[in-house]
Amino acid sequence: MVRGVRILGNRILIVEDKADVRDSMCEFMLLTGYAAAVAASAEEALEHLKQAEVDIVITDIVLPGMGGLELTQQVKKEHHADVIVMTGYSDNFSYEGAISIGASDFVIKPVRFEELLLRVRRVLRERELTEERNRMMEKLQTLAITDGLTGLFNSRHFYTQLELEVDRANRYHHPLSMLLIDIDHFKDFNDSYGHLEGDKVLARFSQVLKSCLRTNDAAYRYGGEEFTVILPETGAEEARTVAQRIRAALKAEAFSPEPGRTVSKTISTGVTQYHPNEEMAAFINRADAAMYLSKQNGRNRVSVLHASPPAVDPSAY
Repeated sequence: MVRGVRILGNRILIVEDKADVRDSMCEFMLLTGYAAAVAASAEEALEHLKQAEVDIVITDIVLPGMGGLELTQQVKKEHHADVIVMTGYSDNFSYEGAISIGASDFVIKPVRFEELLLRVRRVLRERELTEERNRMMEKLQTLAITDGLTGLFNSRHFYTQLELEVDRANRYHHPLSMLLIDIDHFKDFNDSYGHLEGDKVLARFSQVLKSCLRTNDAAYRYGGEEFTVILPETGAEEARTVAQRIRAALKAEAFSPEPGRTVSKTISTGVTQYHPNEEMAAFINRADAAMYLSKQNGRNRVSVLHASPPAVDPSAY
């Protein structure tokens, strides 16, 4: 590191077999504030990339052993780094060949340092814009499938994921179960204490719900005060155990909708297991029927409904 220079944090790897060119380029990069390292061959560069994070590889096309274009291909395939190619040829073949295999830019040798710096800055700027755009897209994708109040997945994502899990259950013959949950007397709670306190109950229940699930399970806000849970590779009896654990965990919670008053909440839960090759709508409707069975039988309970066996057609025998 050169004294008195503020390192910007961007890491540059210079790949050049001529020591005087390599060292002068490295010194220039350090003087302009970048962290820089050098390699005398493509093979040495790849070893360096295995051990350290690099933002930009600046490589000559002509190298001993593996060439710069092959190095570019390897870098783009195996590492998260941009490549600037140096070439002594100004014809279109060299330029197009480098860009087509993934190089971000090129510079003609002998290298003018001012031009190289401009190209490095441009590549870094585009790199930052791409990463920011990717972060924004990930955020938008997350928002599109997430319920804003509870942080759980929303009902649209529920249908998408359930379709995938049903397909997986049919393909691999694994059990699949579902919970459909309704918070008891939630409308009365809202009417008595207001929607703000009701929202607090929904948000807290969502946290309780997630804390009771395994890594492969997924919870969704189905709508209003109704929630669903998809339980892959889980039979009905194991799903009942999960549902009872959720019910007990919520009942242990104390809510204070107004000073001096503590309220507990309960849930009615329906449990069902997927029957091979049945329609997804039938699976959901059975979970819904099981939940209403819990409500009809006094609430604060778990009910399990099994798929009815298909009717036998006597004419088939």
